[in-house]
Amino acid sequence: MFTGIIEEIGKIKALKPISGSIRITIDANIVTKYLKIDDSVSLNGACQTVIQKSDTEFTVEAVEETLRKSTLGKFRPGKMINLERAMRLGDRLGGHLVQGHIDCIGKVQTIQNEGTGKLLWIEFPPEFSKYVVPLGSICIDGVSLTVAKKENHRFMVSIIPHTWKMTTFNELRVGSEVNLEFDIIGKYIESLTEPYFNQSKSKQEKSYLEQYIDQPDL
Repeated sequence: MFTGIIEEIGKIKALKPISGSIRITIDANIVTKYLKIDDSVSLNGACQTVIQKSDTEFTVEAVEETLRKSTLGKFRPGKMINLERAMRLGDRLGGHLVQGHIDCIGKVQTIQNEGTGKLLWIEFPPEFSKYVVPLGSICIDGVSLTVAKKENHRFMVSIIPHTWKMTTFNELRVGSEVNLEFDIIGKYIESLTEPYFNQSKSKQEKSYLEQYIDQPDL
């Protein structure tokens, strides 16, 4: 579990394809001081497991499912990425509850200057629209943000100068692809209530049909 507060910007050092997966080695100075083998770490929002490490770098292995759903398969040596170690119980939750499980890839539509901040419009697959709530939380490339506006299957976030500087957002351009994770609370509520809504709908349909079943022929 993560919070969406980036600790460091790392740099892709090497990529090694292994069957359908990819071993990714990242240069980093801060998180490597505390990481251990088997620890979880977020790479642009995707939770990965450390399989090797030294004082200045660590390696993870991204499997096929991760590569399908995220931008990790498009990483190249030299790319800068957002890094966050898994949170500890008792830590302050500076962002929101982030699993590190990418739901889909979004695409930057526009980047607008507004005073000192930036406004980003990002489009996403329409089937995920129900999870995007104005003033609700969303995770973009591992960064916890608040949805400012929503229009159909795109949304806007406002980025403060500090976040713009301390994350890889300053490298985004129109057309850039980003990892999106929607708020887990909404997904749990949907999963828990869906059977009851389906049951209620089934009863309503049955009640409607019963008005006409077993009626004497006129």
